[in-house]
Amino acid sequence: MSKKKTGNKFILFIVGLLAVFIVPASASAIEVSGTAGVDVLTNYIWRGQQLSDDHGVVQPYLEASYEGFTVNFWANEDLQNSQHTETDFTLSYSRSINKLTVDAGYIYYALDGFDDTQELYLTVAYDIIGSPSITYYGDFDEGRGGFLVLSIGHSIDLPMDMVLSGGFSASVNFQNAIMGTDRKGSRFTNFYNGEVSASLAIPITKNFSIEPKVAYTFAFNTDAQAAIRGASLDGDDYTVYGGVGLSLAF
Repeated sequence: MSKKKTGNKFILFIVGLLAVFIVPASASAIEVSGTAGVDVLTNYIWRGQQLSDDHGVVQPYLEASYEGFTVNFWANEDLQNSQHTETDFTLSYSRSINKLTVDAGYIYYALDGFDDTQELYLTVAYDIIGSPSITYYGDFDEGRGGFLVLSIGHSIDLPMDMVLSGGFSASVNFQNAIMGTDRKGSRFTNFYNGEVSASLAIPITKNFSIEPKVAYTFAFNTDAQAAIRGASLDGDDYTVYGGVGLSLAF
């Protein structure tokens, strides 16, 4: 991506805060649910790309939901120099029919030092063993391409209401400029990265929980290796990262 756009990030942020806080507060008769939390991780990994150094990141998030609609804010803070690097805004709608769930939404990526970009996405998930899901992200701004993620996962209930979860995802890049270029310096269509993850949700109170987590991400092929190495700060195409998440449901 090129240098940062002038955009109304501040206005976007304020509008989102109003949507999350003021609307639920003024509609006491409306059942609004939500989650506030923060992840403290060794690295910021996005679709296999390492977008931070090895000094750690803090990633707070806040979301509220009503009647299938959800608004979400997420941010990344680099711990080495206390630099705020990104704020994402997501608006989505989810609907379930028996075991099938469809989730559609819009994401605005407000980036520091790079052009902002936008995506529309669609997720289809089915509630069977392995919890398979497929998500397609269409970047209609800087990326001008697509990105597909296939995932499976499983959770095990443990004593004291703890939950152990594991998962695997595989992705495919479709000429998306945000995802980098191949060995020839061209946009490409090919498998991109895979990721194996595990986490343990530990409830502290009814609404508050702690979740240690770890993951390993890797490039699938030489095209993806070139793209991920070019986008990652450490120049690698694989990363082991992890940390702990804190979440409060309301």
